[in-house]
Amino acid sequence: MAELDTSSGGGKGGKVRSKKASTRVDLTAMVDLAFLLITFFMLTTTLAKKKAMDLAMPDNSVKTSNLPVAATRSMTILLGSHNKIEWYIGEPGKTAPTVDNYGKDGLRKALIENGKAIADSHAAPDNFMIVLIKPSDKSTYENLVSALDEMSITAVQSYAIVPITPLEIGDLQKNQIY
Repeated sequence: MAELDTSSGGGKGGKVRSKKASTRVDLTAMVDLAFLLITFFMLTTTLAKKKAMDLAMPDNSVKTSNLPVAATRSMTILLGSHNKIEWYIGEPGKTAPTVDNYGKDGLRKALIENGKAIADSHAAPDNFMIVLIKPSDKSTYENLVSALDEMSITAVQSYAIVPITPLEIGDLQKNQIY
């Protein structure tokens, strides 16, 4: 509340002086309102949740035998520069790679189409597509995260991040994305 002090400045002397009005503002209500608003907004907003993907990493201490996988079941994705990828089915050098980009019309479409083709061509239900992701020195961390996001979106059952070979680097250089 505001308060107006109308007392005169002093008593002695014969001159009549005009009364000076001094004001004093009580800010208690304003401070209470500020704390109420801060408390309200703190309690009603949600905190930003971290977005993370669960990855199953192999245990390097346990030695396991390698299981043979048909080359026709594997799709290899090479991460190049300029947000471009190159992918092929089978073994490197035996099939011509396809240059593509990220997103629903690029990598996602290729994963869905190749996954369906591999599932249709192999009669056994456990014959699903295996994807090998091979980042190059010229690719960015964002490219790898985008590729992993596409694995999650398209529900690829089995994928791995493996080192790129010199033959595959040569393919990237031929297509000018290295």
